[in-house]
Amino acid sequence: MSAPLLEVDGLHVTFSTPRGPVHAVDGVSFSVGAGEVLGIVGESGSGKSVTLRAIPRLLHANAAVSGQVRWRGADLHAMPAEQLRKIRGGQIAVVFQEPMSALNPVLPIGLQIDEVLTAHTTLDTPARRKRATELLGLVGIASAATRLGQFPHEFSGGMRQRAMIAISLAAAPALLLADEPTTALDVTIQDQILKLLLRLVAELDMALVLVTHDLGVIAETCDRVAVMYAGRLCETGSVHDVFLRPRHAYTSALLRSMPGEGAARSMLVPIPGQPPRVDRQIPGCAFAPRCTFVEDRCATERPRLTPQGEGHAAACHAAARVAEAAS
Repeated sequence: MSAPLLEVDGLHVTFSTPRGPVHAVDGVSFSVGAGEVLGIVGESGSGKSVTLRAIPRLLHANAAVSGQVRWRGADLHAMPAEQLRKIRGGQIAVVFQEPMSALNPVLPIGLQIDEVLTAHTTLDTPARRKRATELLGLVGIASAATRLGQFPHEFSGGMRQRAMIAISLAAAPALLLADEPTTALDVTIQDQILKLLLRLVAELDMALVLVTHDLGVIAETCDRVAVMYAGRLCETGSVHDVFLRPRHAYTSALLRSMPGEGAARSMLVPIPGQPPRVDRQIPGCAFAPRCTFVEDRCATERPRLTPQGEGHAAACHAAARVAEAAS
C-alpha cells in the first residue's frame, strides 16, 4: 500500500476560556490515503468538528494545539504560514457544516470560486470563468453559466451545499475535509450530496474525511470509521468490522440505539446518562459512568487503543466482553 496522504498523530486541542481550559480533543490519531473515505462519528460535543478544523489550522486564537498533523510527510503545524496557505485551499480543502455561514452573502458564487482559482492556479480570467462553470456543472447545478452571477441567498439549501463543494474542489485538492455536509438537508438532497462526494472520490482519486453523527451515512459511504467520545478515539477499523464486531462499549451502545428494520413498534435502547464535561480532566475511561460493561479500573485507568484484529483497534478494558455480547 502507498503511504497515507494525511497522518494525524496524538492530536490535542485545548481551548482557553474564562471558566478554565476545555479539552476538546485528547490524543487523537488516524490516517487516510488517496481514494479512501474515512468517517469520523460520535455524538454532539465529541470533538469531531474541532479535530477536522485543527488539521489545516482553522481554529481560533484561544486554541492550544499539540501533536503532529503530517501532510505527505510534512508537519502542517510546524509549517510557516505562507507555505500552509499554499496547501490550505489548494491541496487540502474543507466543506463546512453550514453553507450560509461559510459562503460570503455579499459576493456572487462565481466570484467566490474565482478567488480560489486566483490563489491556487495560474489560469487567466477567461479560463477561470470556464473552470468555474465546469465546477458548478460537476456538482450538478443546472444553467451553471447563469448561476455564477447569483448570490448564496438565491440558491436553495442543497444548491448552496453543492456550490460550497464546487468552491472546495476549485483547485483540485487531494484531500477533502467534509464537516457534516448533509446536516439540515432533506433525505433526497442528502443522498444526492453523498453520491456526489463518492463519485468525486472515485473520479479524482481524492481522499475524503467525512464527519457525521449519522451511522447510516457512515455505513453507506465510508471505507473506514473512527468513533470518538469526549474528545478521545474509542475505536477504529473498517466499517464492516466496527459495525458487525464492535469492540468498544460506546460503539456497541451507539449501534444498539439505532432503529433497525421493522422496528416501528420496537423500543429504542438509549444510552443512559450524559456525556462528561470536557472542562475537567477525565482520569480513566470517559464512557465509564454510562457503560454497562464497566470494570473497577475503568474509573482510574485510561484504556489505550489496542489491536483487535487486522486494521481494527479499540480503547476499551472490556473489549473481550463487548465482542462476546455482539456475537
